[in-house]
Amino acid sequence: MSQAVFIGDESLWAGGHPPGHPLRPERLRDTWDMLHAYHAFDAPHTRIVSPRSPSYDELATFHTREYIDIVRRLSQGESGLNIGRYNFGPGDNPVFEGMYESEGLKVGAALVGAELLLNDEAKVVFSFAGGLHHAGHDFASGFCVFGDGAVAIHRMLEAGWRVAYIDIDAHHGDGVQAAFYDDPRVLTISFHESGRYLFPGTGFTHELGEGDGQGFSVNIPLFPYTDDEIFVWAFDQIVPPLLERFSPDVVVAQLGVDTHWRDPLTHLALTTYGFEALFKRIHRLSPRWLAVGGGGYDRTVVPRAWTLAWAVMSDQTFSNDLPEAIATDYDPPLLHDETTIRLSSEQRQQARAAAEAVVAELEKSLQLKAA
Repeated sequence: MSQAVFIGDESLWAGGHPPGHPLRPERLRDTWDMLHAYHAFDAPHTRIVSPRSPSYDELATFHTREYIDIVRRLSQGESGLNIGRYNFGPGDNPVFEGMYESEGLKVGAALVGAELLLNDEAKVVFSFAGGLHHAGHDFASGFCVFGDGAVAIHRMLEAGWRVAYIDIDAHHGDGVQAAFYDDPRVLTISFHESGRYLFPGTGFTHELGEGDGQGFSVNIPLFPYTDDEIFVWAFDQIVPPLLERFSPDVVVAQLGVDTHWRDPLTHLALTTYGFEALFKRIHRLSPRWLAVGGGGYDRTVVPRAWTLAWAVMSDQTFSNDLPEAIATDYDPPLLHDETTIRLSSEQRQQARAAAEAVVAELEKSLQLKAA
């Protein structure tokens, strides 16, 4: 059984966004606590590895040096800077103490994962604190200061690997797409709620890449109320044939779980069963797998979903009854969802028709089916 590595320790949630922000550090702490309650790292083929801080030059493989310097200065409390130029300010992207260190550490975690894969010390790595897929070269966006996935992918490209990036977060993976939009060595595939209804307003089917990267950016925008069945069906139509044709050395998968029906910021209708089905498919399709976290803003969903993700990655099965040490924090105290949202037949039909139209368009534009 291949080695599965989890990147984490308490340093990842010792700092972070301020109280009240959706991307609160407690999401990570609660996931860590649940995994330990399950003794999820006791299996001999699993291990925990601590993150490290990235070097300035590592951050600069994706971000501009000007932006890195600004983040460091803001993190240290320097005032009088034009923070709006870099998309900082009240709301999604506040400036907070220690920002450079806490957000940099998430990049370092992904780099540790990439290095373990490159050195053949693991076949599967979960950097659960990352998945910050909106960060731009020189600006913050959508809660994301530094782009851990983009930096890790650059590290793999330096080693000569071909990288497939799969993003199942409810929001379009715009930052990662932009980073490699003209690069045929990286195939980006993003499933998300349509930009017609949700931030960042991008990720439409016509966004296929440019120059040498034409055809290597793929977007599957989904209608509100898309459920497990429709999402998994769309995944099955698009991802396997693309990966077979691209033949990546590694899959980097962003496992945002704000597609859940209880998420307060989005409008999709997945359950933990849908998540598990997607995790299993990614695992099966990946020659090597670096998983990063992502969105998810219901505090009872994120720990359960990412515990299921680790179970799949490490080929373990956990009891559906939550361990006694944490059971009182969840109602009901179950790993899997007991209920789901009730959708009308009209909502289901609209979501199904929209997904079928998107898949048909992509099959034609990307020539996924033989004539």
